[in-house]
Amino acid sequence: MRIGIFGGSFDPIHTGHAMVANYCGQFCGLDELWLMLSPRNPLKPEREFAPDADRLEMCRIVAGSCRGVRVSDVELSLPLPSYSYKTLCRLREMHPACDFCVVIGADNWEIFHRWRDWERIIREFGVIIYPRPGYDVDPASLPENVTLISDPDAPLALISSTFIRNLAARRGDVNFFLPLAIADYIRKHHLYGY
Repeated sequence: MRIGIFGGSFDPIHTGHAMVANYCGQFCGLDELWLMLSPRNPLKPEREFAPDADRLEMCRIVAGSCRGVRVSDVELSLPLPSYSYKTLCRLREMHPACDFCVVIGADNWEIFHRWRDWERIIREFGVIIYPRPGYDVDPASLPENVTLISDPDAPLALISSTFIRNLAARRGDVNFFLPLAIADYIRKHHLYGY
């Protein structure tokens, strides 16, 4: 099985994340795409996160609505900080019959050289780059084992979890920025100041 790992803090998971997961689960030659909840991204500033259990449940809600998408919580059991290479090696140990690759947005490709063991990730696992508005990637410049999704019909959204958290804190209308079930979950569990 070929499995794509789409990792993130998903704080909260939003429509852009859901679109990438749904698209890759269907059109990227993967048998499955796994949403990998990260407890902490070592390249982002430290801040307070919603509880892991809530972020994990929101990922499960999205995965339940996308064909070929499921959720992995393996990174929550690994030592902090979370490094993708260590996570991928752990997954390879746990599932030796599977081939794993990483799915990232074009914005992350710009800083991929800052990831711990980034060359080993490319060499041993491979990378699929999802396009993102404002981030141009030249396919001719990509190393072997890195693929850019070049489908002109791949849906694009420029939205961030930071925007969602700030909007929720102001009790703004989050409809259409989040899947409806996620917006309902946030309200019901009083996350992000809602």
